[in-house]
Amino acid sequence: MDLVPALEEPLKKVLGPATAKVMAEHLGLQTVGDLLHHYPRRYEERGQLTHLADLPMDEHVTVVAQVADARLHTFASAKAPRGKGQRLEVTITDGSGRLQLVFFGNGVHKPHKELLPGTRAMFAGKVSVFNRRLQLAHPAYELLRGDSDETVETWAGALIPLYPATAKLESWKIGKAVQTVLPSVQEALDPLPDSLRAGRGLLPLPEALLKIHRPHTKADIDDARARLKWDEAFVLQVALARRRYADTQLPAVPRTPKPDGILTAFDDRLPFTLTEGQRKVSREIFDDLATEHPMHRLLQGEVGSGKTMVALRAMLAVVDAGGQAAMLAPTEVLAQQHHRSVTEMMGELAEGGMLGGAEHATKVVLLTGSMGAAARRHALLDLATGEAGIVIGTHALIEDKVQFHDLGLVVVDEQHRFGVEQRDALRGKGRQPPHLLVMTATPIPRTVAMTVFGDLETSVLDQLPAGRSPIATHVVPAADKPHFLARAWERVREEVANGHQAYVVCPRIGDDVDEAADPKKAAQKSPEDEAEKRPPLAVLDVADQLSRGPLQGLRVEVLHGRMHPDDKDAVMRRFAAGETDVLVATTVIEVGVNVPNATAMVIMDADRFGVSQLHQLRGRVGRGSAPGLCLLVSEMPEASAARQRLNAVASTLDGFELSRIDLEQRREGDVLGQTQSGARSSLRVLAVIEDEEVIAEARKEAAALVAADPELERLPGLRTALDALLDEEREQYLEKG
Repeated sequence: MDLVPALEEPLKKVLGPATAKVMAEHLGLQTVGDLLHHYPRRYEERGQLTHLADLPMDEHVTVVAQVADARLHTFASAKAPRGKGQRLEVTITDGSGRLQLVFFGNGVHKPHKELLPGTRAMFAGKVSVFNRRLQLAHPAYELLRGDSDETVETWAGALIPLYPATAKLESWKIGKAVQTVLPSVQEALDPLPDSLRAGRGLLPLPEALLKIHRPHTKADIDDARARLKWDEAFVLQVALARRRYADTQLPAVPRTPKPDGILTAFDDRLPFTLTEGQRKVSREIFDDLATEHPMHRLLQGEVGSGKTMVALRAMLAVVDAGGQAAMLAPTEVLAQQHHRSVTEMMGELAEGGMLGGAEHATKVVLLTGSMGAAARRHALLDLATGEAGIVIGTHALIEDKVQFHDLGLVVVDEQHRFGVEQRDALRGKGRQPPHLLVMTATPIPRTVAMTVFGDLETSVLDQLPAGRSPIATHVVPAADKPHFLARAWERVREEVANGHQAYVVCPRIGDDVDEAADPKKAAQKSPEDEAEKRPPLAVLDVADQLSRGPLQGLRVEVLHGRMHPDDKDAVMRRFAAGETDVLVATTVIEVGVNVPNATAMVIMDADRFGVSQLHQLRGRVGRGSAPGLCLLVSEMPEASAARQRLNAVASTLDGFELSRIDLEQRREGDVLGQTQSGARSSLRVLAVIEDEEVIAEARKEAAALVAADPELERLPGLRTALDALLDEEREQYLEKG
């Protein structure tokens, strides 16, 4: 959140071009305001030194310690054959442990003069091991001297801020830069209304910024953080509240289903009863559809809780009321799947205008980018005339050519894959803004829903429909216990022998133009990828090995995103019809694929997938009456974070619990869509999971404030903070959710 013109001064002018360049490139800091909002990660107490005993290997650390001794050695080397090479070894201590510093060559002169025994300093460098001892080679350091007017006692008690730093810019250099711009804090315009600040006993913004960068006591830090958390939560919630408010001002056509129309006919032919949860959520949706303002609702629920059924009933209600409904899916495979399952569920009700169609029937058309010209023309005509009440498609639905007769409802499946432009483009297809229902397949903790989808009302489906089978999940440690992997393939054969089918999921496709060759993807490797040097397992290789080895004699097919859409569809149809025993696929099967006869899933290199993704994939089995089995294969060692993640997935089927674990491990930046875009997360001190209360309170305050003053005319500081939060990238993230 940047501040105001005085704080919009580029750092280049204040700190000089060299430092400003490093700050911009490595920390994303451009202005004085950015730097003031780059808060310390933690504080070191002078006099209470960092524990050298628990230094992490290979990490960039900052330690405060005292020089115990310093020795200069000379040695012969290729560069200095006559024994003129110099090496300075300095041992530092903090009472808990000792650490060796080494300096070579011309770099020894300055530290030799300055690092005398008894000297205290801050040292920064990367921890490495030499001769079985920890050391820092050529660390940067800053002496801690008591100036004439500053006694050692005041130094000992002071808190040294340690900033998120990089190898190019040590923490204390950032600290010095902050010191330079600190006088500007007086110019900071406070985004919080006075009444709110006073009512909650929060510090004024300039004081909070001073205290977070230059605290005298730990209480200063707590007060500053409490205040700055409110800024982040409140500004974000005001942005969302304004979106909600603007949406309620738009007109929409109320859509009330006919008493005995297509919806009633559909409900009558259902072979099962809806769960109480499905009925409750449907009522919430029908109430929204009946109002004169567009519905904006998020429908979230467990994998397999029947969200598609709820969405379909909402679409039929709109068709009953004379409108059309569009369902937007993220991939062609998913659009085809939805189209197939919707037409199957509707039976003759989906055969409007055809012989044998039921009395209230409508047409359900599919529209994707790869359709043939004739089929496409036909579909477009049905949409324009209103003949098709329901259309299911991909981004192709958004193109200019697509005209609707009367678009009343847009259902977006898998919200996080759709950008703001797409949502708005589709909304613009209605004569008046259509109602909007967003489905997300990954359960989201309440706080994240409030933060990310804060402009939507939320409905949660937390019951599984009757007839769903439990899924047993086990981790298969392929490296530690290779016989476990052999047993996994036997289990797959057993399932097939019992008349069932199985999925094998791999992270990569494995043809020549693969992800490994893509420098962008290579740059996104996780630390575990780095640790494990071998490329992730690929569909084409694994399918080949299985067909010739452990699954020889079974009917094995492959499915991945780079196949021609018709081929993908044919593979899915064969699998759904039971003509294939084992489907080796990438994550294209992650959502919406419904084959009740598939009971087993083996996920190769499971550590390469996120927690939510694994939960999502696992939801593809156990969809029928037979119990499901999911095997997570990994070569990561038992103690690794990756294995702990897999153990968490194996231990619970509760998606909300897993999404919480996922979030705690990944931190919020990812959740708020920032890692994808590479931008800084707008959250610096607010932790979405821990600060649930602050977020809930801020949401309440924001809603009241926006209702009273939608344009924020009386709050220029808040308007400025909003403009800074909602630069284009963040505006998009808010809309994408």
